[in-house]
Amino acid sequence: MPAKRASTAADDPPVTDAPPIVATQRVHVLLPLPLGGTYVYRAEQEVTAGAFVLVPLGRRQVVGVVWDGPCGDSGDAAIAESRLRDVAAVLDAPAMPVAMRRFVEWVAAYTVQAPGAVLRMAMSVPAALTPALPVRAYGRSRKAANVRLTPARQRVLDLLADGPPRTASDIAREAGVSAGVVKGLATAGILHEVALPARRSLPPPDPDSAGPDLSADQAAAAAALVAACQTDAGYSVTLLDGVTGSGKTEVYFEAVAEALRRGRQVLVLLPEIALTAQWFARFEARFGGAAVAWHSDLGQAGRRHAWRAVAMGEARVVAGARSALFLPLAELGLIVVDEEHDAAFKQGDGVAYHARDMAVVRGHIEGIPVILASATPSLESLTNVQRGRYGHLVLPDRHGGAAVPAVEVIDLRRTPPPRGRWIAPPMEAALTATLAQGEQVLLFLNRRGYAPLTLCRGCGHRLACPHCSAWLVEHRLAGILQCHHCGHTADRPTVCPACGAEDNFAACGPGVERLAEEAARLAPTARIAVMASDTLSGPAAAESLIAQVAAHEVDLLIGTQLVAKGHHFPLLTLVGVVDADLGLAGGDLRAAERSWQLLHQVAGRAGRAERPGRVFLQTYMPEHPVMAALAAGDRDRFLAAEAAIRREQGWPPFSRLAALIISGRDLQQVTAVAATLARRAPDGLTVMGPAPAPLALLRGRHRHRLLVRASRSTDLSAVLARWTGAVRLPAAVRLQIDMDPYSFV
Repeated sequence: MPAKRASTAADDPPVTDAPPIVATQRVHVLLPLPLGGTYVYRAEQEVTAGAFVLVPLGRRQVVGVVWDGPCGDSGDAAIAESRLRDVAAVLDAPAMPVAMRRFVEWVAAYTVQAPGAVLRMAMSVPAALTPALPVRAYGRSRKAANVRLTPARQRVLDLLADGPPRTASDIAREAGVSAGVVKGLATAGILHEVALPARRSLPPPDPDSAGPDLSADQAAAAAALVAACQTDAGYSVTLLDGVTGSGKTEVYFEAVAEALRRGRQVLVLLPEIALTAQWFARFEARFGGAAVAWHSDLGQAGRRHAWRAVAMGEARVVAGARSALFLPLAELGLIVVDEEHDAAFKQGDGVAYHARDMAVVRGHIEGIPVILASATPSLESLTNVQRGRYGHLVLPDRHGGAAVPAVEVIDLRRTPPPRGRWIAPPMEAALTATLAQGEQVLLFLNRRGYAPLTLCRGCGHRLACPHCSAWLVEHRLAGILQCHHCGHTADRPTVCPACGAEDNFAACGPGVERLAEEAARLAPTARIAVMASDTLSGPAAAESLIAQVAAHEVDLLIGTQLVAKGHHFPLLTLVGVVDADLGLAGGDLRAAERSWQLLHQVAGRAGRAERPGRVFLQTYMPEHPVMAALAAGDRDRFLAAEAAIRREQGWPPFSRLAALIISGRDLQQVTAVAATLARRAPDGLTVMGPAPAPLALLRGRHRHRLLVRASRSTDLSAVLARWTGAVRLPAAVRLQIDMDPYSFV
């Protein structure tokens, strides 16, 4: 850890010309900036570790946290008192808990990042560090006033006669009057002003509200999870492993209830928070109160309220995306990671971390139980079960007697679709029959837009992103071409920039929009909807579409991986996977595992109620282990074979892996830095590269990559910190370290 620094008058001009305050305490402050350690300040009052403080830094003031431990030890004796600057203010916010401070340090060390960069994720809502101003509301005054009462004014008084005070906008809306009517009554003294809290508290969840009847397997698993939440049970990790539709959520809800009974907070991590309306509805139905949501689509006011409610202990259950892991839950008693296998839990930008793995770390630091739930557990979690590090609870059957759907493989080499179409005859026949029976169909294609590639028929020129090594994807509904890596958009040209041919471009391959076009021709009377990240404007749109499907206002749903996220549609009996081979291409070491997980999850949407389900997989590789495992329903054999391959080849989870990405605007400079890093690699590591990354140009920056592999006994984070710390990088070159990489682009 770098040496401690003082924020000095010599280095940093003072913020004001105020006279110095006689200091009584030296404090170390960690700032939410990519800095190596803490800064030393003086305070005229006693400030405890974890307090949020406003301190001067250069010509500005920033908020930091008073730190202790490895990032803030007492190595400041040599700094003269006269060089220290004063803490400007101690903020009115709950102190960051000690376990949270240790967690920030652990994540920083493991990901080889500055502690301040990790702290920034825990301080993502600066406005929440000060209390919200009260809201101005109005109630009916008891004083008489000689004012003529119009019908509009009388409606206001009737509304407030027995009800609580309301804001002016609420009064105007509920009474059907203008804002001027409310203002006039307040001016006349008929209404009096009241200060209300900035946000009304949500009804707390009731752990003792009656839950659904559980099957014998569910009850046994729930009892084991409840026991793990007992007082002084301590840290544990349990993999809740159940087939799709087995009722895993209701099982871990019993553990949530136990944690709530014991006065503890609960954190539930969900991979796609925008598509979990059903989860929140099930939670409220079970507990009679709401969980607090945390995700990037919340408005600033919502994030401010949620963060402060968490810190104050008012939010008892928080359900959120991976960033919720860095919320300051002071009374945390249980962490649940739902769909623990999902790649969405991996953050690749900035501080690269995997929320599932860091949830386990936080559980260990807090000394609390962690539940990992999935129908398709990751090989990492199953390996930890085999090593005895995790407990294992299995739900082998669907709840309520529903059968697991039959999976049929369509060999596209023998029964291809007609030229220019993408749905093979067997799937077309099943689709038509299913719709005729009044049931629903899901067509799955994990490719957004209309077509993944647009090229000139004359010269073969492909329309590419000017900033990335990627083709532009046509989005016909929006009328644009778009890069899915940097977001660059362009209109579809009428003239080929290479040969000058006019109107000679062809769309190559299908996306969900093109598939919807074909489905509309096959089933012209069917009500069709497309579910993809670029067709849904936000959580409200996703919730609305899910409700329409559940209410059978949609006959045929076409979607990307978003449709695989735990949805329950009772009338959906047919799932058709149009291109089951799509995820098997490329150099991803987890390609087979992730394809099996995704296809199994998609297949699990079929036949979840009384009516049996069917699944069709269109593939050119029916003999591939993934297809064979899905058709035979032989999960264990597939995972055992996948583990054997990884073990033999020395890949995770049987080794440690890191990616070093060097990027910059100047290709020659990037190449030189990458070569220097490779030459200085320590002994004991397997270094692959440097070589241009598969996406060699991203957002206008050239990229080279090294993959570094080490034994499981190696402290790879410490080795990387020493290695990269000894290489001086040019200012224009960035080095990103990705521990446990999941993306290999």
